[in-house]
Amino acid sequence: MGSTAVPGVRRRADAQRNIDTILAAALDAFARDPEVTMTDIARAAGVGRVTLYGHFASRDVLLAASITKVLGDVNAVLDAADLATGTATEALARLTGGAWQVLDRCRGLRLAALKGLGEESLRRHHAQVLGRLEEVIVRGRAEGDIRTDLPLPWLTATYYGLIHAAADEVDAGRLDRAAAGDTVATTLLAAFAVPADRR
Repeated sequence: MGSTAVPGVRRRADAQRNIDTILAAALDAFARDPEVTMTDIARAAGVGRVTLYGHFASRDVLLAASITKVLGDVNAVLDAADLATGTATEALARLTGGAWQVLDRCRGLRLAALKGLGEESLRRHHAQVLGRLEEVIVRGRAEGDIRTDLPLPWLTATYYGLIHAAADEVDAGRLDRAAAGDTVATTLLAAFAVPADRR
């Protein structure tokens, strides 16, 4: 009997394995060194430069793919956090804790992306995660637990800025890494709370 393997399917499977291996190596490399080169990443992935560039035409393309992978991981963590359960403020705390767990693993990737892609591009990559945050904020407003006197985009920007500021503070040694997630959540809940004179 002849082989049942389909050459085209085999090539696609091999290519996907290469892509997965390269992304895993890139995420680890960027986390350790935001200045890591494509040559370093190819070496860490165990592939040649031709293979690497065949899948990712430039370092910025690889950076963007790495950010997309990480944010996919964030969304998976948020799915597991079940943001629809409990109060919105409880969901906000779980959202923050989950997002921080992923961000903490790849702080160097963020620094590399800021330098290579720019803040605006990085913010656009976060659109889906920030959309989920907005849903929690809107629910919290309806429940009467999150303030309505400040614009929704400002509250979202506050969240985005604060969690990334925490990463910078951890990198600078001014914030304890183990406490950072809880620190961010506590700060956000206080900032988002309805002012006493409006309750």
